[in-house]
Amino acid sequence: MGLPMNDAEIDKALSTLEYWQRQGNAIEREFTFDDFLKAIHFVNRVAALAEDANHHPDIVINFNKVKLTLTSHDSGGVTQRDIRLATAINKVKS
Repeated sequence: MGLPMNDAEIDKALSTLEYWQRQGNAIEREFTFDDFLKAIHFVNRVAALAEDANHHPDIVINFNKVKLTLTSHDSGGVTQRDIRLATAINKVKS
């Protein structure tokens, strides 16, 4: 469990995380794929990362779109753990 980041820390971290946005006490990003199977393949890769990090995003799948939301519930907001996982997820997509 880490300490929640303050607004300035979150803003600075998000400036280096392409397409991630702050939503209240969380950060989120939507990914778009060519089809459903590619979206599911991406979700499976994210699931493996999340298991390795023992930190699990909220995942919404709508056909070829995947929305991921990250927050550290046990800390009450965005922590470095969320930023690390978002960074790893961005590498999966690229």
